[in-house]
Amino acid sequence: MVPQTYDAAMKRVLADEGGYSNDRDDPGGPTKYGITIIDVRKYLKPTATAEDVKALTLADAVTIYRLHYARPIRYDDLPAGIDYTVFDYGINSGVGRSGKVLRRVLGLRDDISVVSDDVLAAVKKRDPKAVIIAINDERLRFLQSLRIWPTFGKGWGRRVAGCKAASLHMVGAIEIAAPPASPAPGKGTVPDPKGVKNTVTVGTGGALAAGGGTWMDWVVAHPFLSVVIVVWVGIAVAIVIAKINSWHRSKQETPMPGTAVVSEIIPNG
Repeated sequence: MVPQTYDAAMKRVLADEGGYSNDRDDPGGPTKYGITIIDVRKYLKPTATAEDVKALTLADAVTIYRLHYARPIRYDDLPAGIDYTVFDYGINSGVGRSGKVLRRVLGLRDDISVVSDDVLAAVKKRDPKAVIIAINDERLRFLQSLRIWPTFGKGWGRRVAGCKAASLHMVGAIEIAAPPASPAPGKGTVPDPKGVKNTVTVGTGGALAAGGGTWMDWVVAHPFLSVVIVVWVGIAVAIVIAKINSWHRSKQETPMPGTAVVSEIIPNG
C-alpha cells in the first residue's frame, strides 16, 4: 500500500462508516465500521451473527478492508486520488461496480471489473482530476437511481462530495483531514427483489397432524421418498438463490447512461 494515501483514506472511510448499525432499510444488514455481516462471515467467522458483527474490533475491520476492498482494485498501483475514489466507491457499492466504472471512464471493455495491467497503463495516460470527477459523478447518479435514495440519499450525497473533494486534493497534496463522524450510511447496493427474503420456510407438520400423524411419522414411513424430496428441494432452492444472486449482481453493476469517457492526454510536441 501507499501509506500516505491509504492511511488518510482509511481515516475518512472509518469516519464516514461510523460504528454499529442494523437498519432494516439497509441491504447490507448488520454493519460495523462499514463491514457487513457478509464480510465478517467470509473473512472471520462463517457462522457470524449480528452479535459477532457488533463485537468486531477495529483491527479486524481494517484487515478486511485491505483484503476485500483495497487488494482487488490494486490500490497501491493506482495514482493518488484515483486510488481513494475507486476504493471508497467499492466500499459503498461493491468492488465489482467500482472496477467496471474505472474501466468504463477509461474507454476500456467494461464487462469485467478487474483492474488489470492495461487499466494501470491507461489510467497513467489520463488527467487524474478528470478521471476522479467522471467516476464520482457517475457514482452519484447511480446512488440517486436506487429506490432507497430517499432514505440514505443525504448521507450518500455528502459522502460522494467529500470523496470527490478529498481525491482531487490528493492529486496535489496527499495529506487530508478526516471528515466529521456521522451516522453510518447504508451500502449503495441494489435492494433485493421484494418478496425474496424469507420466502423459503419449513412446514411444522400441521397438515399431517390434521390427518392423524406428524411429519416425522410420515418420514419414518417413507424414508426413500423423504430423501428424494429433500434433495430436490435443496436443488430447487440452490437454483433460485443462484438466479437471484445473478440478477442482483447484474443490476448492481449495470452501466449508468451518460458516463463520461476520459480521453488520453496527448503529449506535447
